Amino acid sequence: MTMSLRLELFVEDLDAFVGFYTTVLGFRLTEDRRSLPEPYAAVARDGVRVGAAPQWADVDRAARRVPTGVEIVLEVDDVRAEYDRVVATGHPVAEQLRSRPWGLTDFRLHDCDGHYLRVTERAQDPSSASS
Repeated sequence: MTMSLRLELFVEDLDAFVGFYTTVLGFRLTEDRRSLPEPYAAVARDGVRVGAAPQWADVDRAARRVPTGVEIVLEVDDVRAEYDRVVATGHPVAEQLRSRPWGLTDFRLHDCDGHYLRVTERAQDPSSASS
């Protein structure tokens, strides 16, 4: 059986969510219900789908940071090209592109709502990269 992953995020501003994921990370808008009474938007890129709805309560941004929050890891074939594209948008990078002790290269950033994202190269042998 095949498995895939879809994330649902609760965000402050759906327009900012769509802008970040389409402009900074190269996703495409696949569902746009921002003008409806129960607004929602979804973006996709390859096998990754991220949906968003407005948050209903204030959230402590510090609670979203590692280790108390969630780290969303996006695996890509060319991490250098992804890094260059993100930097070219002017969006701030939380941690620069670098090689990690577990053998992969990655960089980190926060989306417009503070969700922590790690963009990493795809491991050649999935069992060889534990982090």
